[in-house]
Amino acid sequence: MTHDDIAELLTGVLKALDLELDRLEITKAGKRRVVRVTIDGDGPNHAGPDMDQVAQATRAVSKVLDDAGAMGESPYTLEVGTRGVTTPLSRPAHYARRIGRLVRITTTEGVITTGRVSSADETSVTIEVNQLPVVLDFTEIAEAIVQVEMNRHIDDDIEERDE
Repeated sequence: MTHDDIAELLTGVLKALDLELDRLEITKAGKRRVVRVTIDGDGPNHAGPDMDQVAQATRAVSKVLDDAGAMGESPYTLEVGTRGVTTPLSRPAHYARRIGRLVRITTTEGVITTGRVSSADETSVTIEVNQLPVVLDFTEIAEAIVQVEMNRHIDDDIEERDE
């Protein structure tokens, strides 16, 4: 099977679990191959997939790969995980799932702005910078990374989304 065939196969099985295939990497590691599946989704409290969902996805992905013979006779190692907090945001859904979170955005012109995501649609994101809304079209964004806040509770993010 080709990379695209495997991605399509995994997209279907993950969709049934209310998850999305964010990235698929298949690399050689000696005589084995390593299949890295990165998943995304709303998860509990819109905070991304939790550990139970990752475990469920791992079982489902392993089964579908084996049942379809996707990897042929070659041995492989399967790694399933989430995007990780410092993975750059690259799609509108990534921003929508991070409402209330602090992000550092570098524009295509090299301007760096840090603010809290207040809304996102298919074409742009709005962040609050010094309590003022700043709208950035996705075509203007070179990189956006969620900032880790050690003193912010997840309940704060949930309350902001519910408002």
